[in-house]
Amino acid sequence: MNPTRLFIARHGETEYNRNHLMQGRSIDAPLNETGRNQAEALFRYLNQYEIHRVGSSSLIRAIQTAEPIVKHLDLNLSSSSALDEMDFGDYEGLSYMNLADELKELQKNWENGNLNIGAPGGESPRQVFERANSCVQKLLSDQQGDTLVLVLHGRLIRILLSEWLGYGLKNMHRIQHRNGCINQLVWDGQSFEAVYINKTEHLDNISALKTGTT
Repeated sequence: MNPTRLFIARHGETEYNRNHLMQGRSIDAPLNETGRNQAEALFRYLNQYEIHRVGSSSLIRAIQTAEPIVKHLDLNLSSSSALDEMDFGDYEGLSYMNLADELKELQKNWENGNLNIGAPGGESPRQVFERANSCVQKLLSDQQGDTLVLVLHGRLIRILLSEWLGYGLKNMHRIQHRNGCINQLVWDGQSFEAVYINKTEHLDNISALKTGTT
């Protein structure tokens, strides 16, 4: 079978990102100005490829990041709640600084392999992987040999890539990401191979984009 090229991009910046607030499945914040410019930069980079399908989570920050791609390439956007960010339960909307101890304990549990544990009232990494992986596998099956773009979320990207690339969920902290970054994978029908992870060079001219000079 022909390999399938999969681009996974992280959504652009929101005010929650800028202010270092927890932003999970229950926070549906739009992009800020920087995030909108990151979305345009993402399209400019992807425009060199023949894209066949674009998907995203059901959250507005992911949809808005995907909009320049589908608009300029005249494609439809397939959004799914199965691709939403992890639900961080009681931690959502709170500052990382105020949650430092709780997040450190949660991370320790995950690194020790306790992957059925989540934030109070939220989802575990295992639950998130199962719902999102099933959705992506269906898309890959439908688009065999094509080029797909998915606009997703930071923790979700760590969860999916750590499993797909053989690190294991307990090592998901090894997957780095930045708002507007992109990861390129190749799927041969059995396994994924990473072409690159956390590519950000296309974001270098964000300041120029703001002033309209590029």
